[in-house]
Amino acid sequence: MRGFLKICAIVVGTMLLMSCGADKALKKADAFYAIGEYYDAAAQYKKAYAQTPAKEKAKRGELSAKLAICYRRTNATSKAIAAYNNVIRYKKADSLTHLYLAQQLMKNGSYKDAAKNFQTAIDSLSTREAKDMLSLARNGLKAAKAAPDRKKEGSAYTVKRMEIFNSRRADYSPMLAGDDNDILYFTSTRNEAQGDEYSGITGAKAADIFFSQKDDKDKWGRPQSIDSELNTDFDEGACAFSPDGRTMYLTQCLIDANYPRYATVVASNRSDASWSKATAVQISKDTLSSYAHPAVSPDGEWLYFVSDMPGGMGGLDIWRCRLYDNNETGGAENLGAPVNTAGDEMFPTFRPNGDLYFSSNGHPGMGGLDIFIAKPTETSWTLEHPGFPLNSQGDDFGMTFEGMKNQGFFSSNRGDARGFDHIYSFFNPDIIQTVKGWVYEQEGYELPAAQVYMVGNDGTNLRLSVRGDGSFEQVIKPNVDYVLMASCKGYLNHQEQLRVSPVSASEEYVLQFPLYDISAPVLIENIYYDFDKATLRPESSVALDSLVDLLNQNPHITIELSAHTDYKGSDQYNERLSQQRAESVVRYLIQHGIASDRLTPKGYGEGKPKLIKKKVAEKYPFLKEGDKLTEEFITALPEEQQEDCNQLNRRTEFRVLQTTYGMFDKAGRLIQTPAAAEQPTD
Repeated sequence: MRGFLKICAIVVGTMLLMSCGADKALKKADAFYAIGEYYDAAAQYKKAYAQTPAKEKAKRGELSAKLAICYRRTNATSKAIAAYNNVIRYKKADSLTHLYLAQQLMKNGSYKDAAKNFQTAIDSLSTREAKDMLSLARNGLKAAKAAPDRKKEGSAYTVKRMEIFNSRRADYSPMLAGDDNDILYFTSTRNEAQGDEYSGITGAKAADIFFSQKDDKDKWGRPQSIDSELNTDFDEGACAFSPDGRTMYLTQCLIDANYPRYATVVASNRSDASWSKATAVQISKDTLSSYAHPAVSPDGEWLYFVSDMPGGMGGLDIWRCRLYDNNETGGAENLGAPVNTAGDEMFPTFRPNGDLYFSSNGHPGMGGLDIFIAKPTETSWTLEHPGFPLNSQGDDFGMTFEGMKNQGFFSSNRGDARGFDHIYSFFNPDIIQTVKGWVYEQEGYELPAAQVYMVGNDGTNLRLSVRGDGSFEQVIKPNVDYVLMASCKGYLNHQEQLRVSPVSASEEYVLQFPLYDISAPVLIENIYYDFDKATLRPESSVALDSLVDLLNQNPHITIELSAHTDYKGSDQYNERLSQQRAESVVRYLIQHGIASDRLTPKGYGEGKPKLIKKKVAEKYPFLKEGDKLTEEFITALPEEQQEDCNQLNRRTEFRVLQTTYGMFDKAGRLIQTPAAAEQPTD
């Protein structure tokens, strides 16, 4: 009897110790849970569950419910399924238990079981009590029934896991940058991320922005951390860029040991090759909502973001606000239906043609977050599901495109038992017609400050941004006539026309937009005269017709048309010959419809030697920028170089004299709107 009592005492003592340990672990777990540290909370709930006697089914059921939430929020899908099943086993399930279990089963590819649990949720949910949850359950049931057929049907997409970018941790939200799309920025929790601590939310290090760059053989290099103040010991991720590539918008989540963390959108500016320390972008005065996953519209006018702020449709929604200079924003507006749902809409990004790509678990998909395409209409959006294999049973999100092509990179946690995201490439063989243009200063370099206006006879009316290398790119449609005009402050406008015919394969049209500086002489290339005469040769007509077009496109300028000679011959002879040549060009322009009072012919002879600009110096290595081709300078050169310099001096140029011709009456009143200002609206 004494031995039996001793054994009973040991058992009771052990149970008391277990109960004490369970309560201690539960207290820690609840503290972690309250501030959103679900990874650490799950570890403590698991300990409390293990130390709770099996006969205390109600308590085990409650702990299972907390575990299920933590596992669901940390992408531990298999563990979440087991925990939700325990909630049901211990009879602690409610209508939402079956909804969340069904969603996890979708992520596991268990579509039949998911459909059963969605139906159970539908049967138990009250329309009056939980309209949003009922909507999610009904959409989930549709998705579970359709997913097997979607997977079997497939699509034109091909995807490939990109091991060069991936680590043993999470790598996600890729974003291409650089004038040639030769830099890939992405978010990673790899060991090389800054900081020494591991997140209580994810169990990994705080995320940083990393990048990979292509070499001259088109091969991607090993990822590197950004060497600047952009990354901190906090979480940074999900970046996007302004159209000119000079501003990076990203998500930052500061750490606070006592309060929940609210994500914010911040901005960093690029100076030379370095990114500045990020500063906050104030979207709203609401400090109790999260703002994350920024995206910039192709025209640079709108900042799109994800938020749980009041006024949404449930869960996380996609919003947008006007984007002004210095990263200031206008009022936020919800995108509404059909984009947003009662579920979560996240990771917006734009294809350069204006299509909005985003991920959602509220629309019927294949499991987890699915990628959807929202195509803009005059008043709303039309939605498209791109199918398998771009979408999978896991979370699929974070698209980025290589220019106008339907190819690039995205992220997914498909096939990763730990729930970590990885970067994949994608390709779709769409037939795409694009126009690529280059805006630059005549005899100079690119003009990234320029803007291009594009009008089509189908109603197209766009303003296109110019990248840092002076280029722009835009999708165009067959059987449409386009007019494109480039303009930049201090330069003359330049216009090109394009007729697009149907094609059977993707095609790119390339246009050049040389802009003339109104403050400097402009060389008119390929003007030829008979030897020692002022007679224009027939091959000069191409260049002269281009000058006629330029003057018609800029109807409010007057110009001086000047001709120049080399130093050979007398000053008097050279001045007379150059004057006659300038007058020959003016006569041609008048004959082709240009008003005579807009043209002033002037022959300078050898009086104004050529001043070498940087671009010319690159063509002639023996010259440098700033050299003036005087007789003294030329005669000091070797004979073959002398002839090159004489040829440069024998030139025809024009310079702008006036920019308000025909705009004012004799009293100084504006009589018509300048044609250059009659530009397309956004």
